[in-house]
Amino acid sequence: MELLAILLEAMSAAGLAALGAGVSAIAAGMGIGKIGAAALESMARQPESTGDIRAGMIVAAALVEGVALFAVIVCLLVVLG
Repeated sequence: MELLAILLEAMSAAGLAALGAGVSAIAAGMGIGKIGAAALESMARQPESTGDIRAGMIVAAALVEGVALFAVIVCLLVVLG
């Protein structure tokens, strides 16, 4: 019976918003990991362009992190509101 109560609570708007916050945080981590891996591979292939690649990587990672933070805040507003 307790599992059924947990599942019913998860189906509410607050539960779905909390799930959305978790998914957006995980997706952002995966995206930043992919950006970092691609940047390191590019730096290994062309060491002379390390500065340009690093700058592009930081900008792309900041944009991904900004979108993820926005998604988490919207989900938390649904939970608290």
